[in-house]
Amino acid sequence: MDVQERVARWQQAALPAALQQELTQLSEADLADAFYQDLPFGTAGMRGKMGVGTNRMNDITVAAVTESLANYIDQAGSAAQQQGVVIAYDSRHHSVDFAQVASQVLSAHGIQVYRFTSLRPTPELSFAVRHLQAFAGIMITASHNPKEDNGYKVYGADGGQMVPEAVQAIIDGLQAIPYEFAIVRDVTEQHVQAIDEAVDQAYLQAVKTVTVDPDLAKREGASLNFVYSPLHGTGQYIGERALQQAGFTNYTIVPEQAVIDGDFPTVKKPNPEDPAALSLAIDYAKKEEADLVVATDPDADRMGAAVRRPDGSYQVLSGNQIAGLMVSYLLKAKQAAGTLPDNGAIVTSIVSSRFASSIAKQYGVATIDVLTGFKYIAAMIDRFEATGDYSFLFGFEESFGYLVKPFAHDKDAIQALVLFAEMAAYYKEQGQSIGAGLDELYQAVGYFEEKTISFEFPGAQGHEEMAAIMARFRQERPERIGGQLVFVAQDFAKQEQVDRVGAIKRLPQPKANVLKYWLANGSWVALRPSGTEPKLKLYLGMTAADEATAKAMLAEVAQALTAQIQG
Repeated sequence: MDVQERVARWQQAALPAALQQELTQLSEADLADAFYQDLPFGTAGMRGKMGVGTNRMNDITVAAVTESLANYIDQAGSAAQQQGVVIAYDSRHHSVDFAQVASQVLSAHGIQVYRFTSLRPTPELSFAVRHLQAFAGIMITASHNPKEDNGYKVYGADGGQMVPEAVQAIIDGLQAIPYEFAIVRDVTEQHVQAIDEAVDQAYLQAVKTVTVDPDLAKREGASLNFVYSPLHGTGQYIGERALQQAGFTNYTIVPEQAVIDGDFPTVKKPNPEDPAALSLAIDYAKKEEADLVVATDPDADRMGAAVRRPDGSYQVLSGNQIAGLMVSYLLKAKQAAGTLPDNGAIVTSIVSSRFASSIAKQYGVATIDVLTGFKYIAAMIDRFEATGDYSFLFGFEESFGYLVKPFAHDKDAIQALVLFAEMAAYYKEQGQSIGAGLDELYQAVGYFEEKTISFEFPGAQGHEEMAAIMARFRQERPERIGGQLVFVAQDFAKQEQVDRVGAIKRLPQPKANVLKYWLANGSWVALRPSGTEPKLKLYLGMTAADEATAKAMLAEVAQALTAQIQG
């Protein structure tokens, strides 16, 4: 079906008034972008701009994907229908509307729905699926995307994002829906049950187990001075309660960013990965000479941080640095408490730093590498529990996602808030800053410098351009990058790696469109098209004995690869 046919179908349909009005106002170019495809539903669900069209997040597209999910549950049988679906949503525009649409479509199938009546974090949704023993979960969120976007994430019974086989069944079901405007909704919501405080309490009880040394929080919790920003999102309500129950009470909430607002008026991007998103919180921290700053993204699955240096400035930490610091504290504290297991493991993505893994190695703790996407970390946790080969200790991705305890099976900024505060209290009691602690870790295991560069490829041609770039790198497999010898080339789509002498080894991870090149000194680079945004991501992980050398190497390699990608 071409663009004109898609547009004609929507013009003839009884659309909601706002969508109908928007449809009459779109230019020819905007119509082409809004209707050239169905909004892709991938392994992380679907995410995109809100508005009219098949390539947009709106009531119609949300109803269609929910209808496919409902059909999938129906096929699983009456037990699956009774187990039901948990639904939560964040602070973005139309999030509550999309949650209601999903509820009504599921209810029309006689499927039990458990829905929060106000916004909740993504990790609490993951927890709730497990706690209520539901068949699935839906989270309405676009995480840290721009304000124009929203999204729809689907979770399996384990609380992790749905496995590829189930996702494919939903995709196939979408294509089989004959007429997206005829989807039945139960406006009475007969099978919808509100859940709020009972699940909140259960989740907060679980968060208590994140604390390794409760006495430390009692000793230092009132003196540790920090600033917290929820970036206009879901983190404040649960985040504050989690911090307070752990004993941390001496903090300031950034008042402007405590306002629930899908326009995110105080930031260009509501993303703690972006140092600019922490600038207002840092302003408050400077006034109060606070020890640190923490911030969570709108759906509170990612956490960023900045720490005070001796000169009064604040260093914004990378996700890899935050993970390394927390792994170091966690393993040290468990070792001191006698609770560090002999078969401990941390789990991370193939595009995350080797900093944390180098620290873990010092404690005899293994590192397991998985594909990008926290669902792969969740799947590895399930494997550990089934086999007993390893005991899960920590999971993280470089993109500011962390998991301490697996009562949630997704990245959890609320857990991260509590552990990061405890770690900060540890350094404070030692009379040391977190920044100084970070420097000590680098001295012990070497310096690591990482950077992620995103190249945008929007519109209908974007996917083709990214595919062409990936094909070119596969065909021309570089022998040197930025003057550095490539020792090993890994192609996760082929599930193989090739070393300099041509020896081939099979990779254990599932197939994925990722290329990774290991350089002579243990540094690496990787290329990966984003699964949720029209971007090609270049990841760089350099290691050296000192900061200057690592930074110079990164600059050289980044320049060389950028020229190759853009040329």
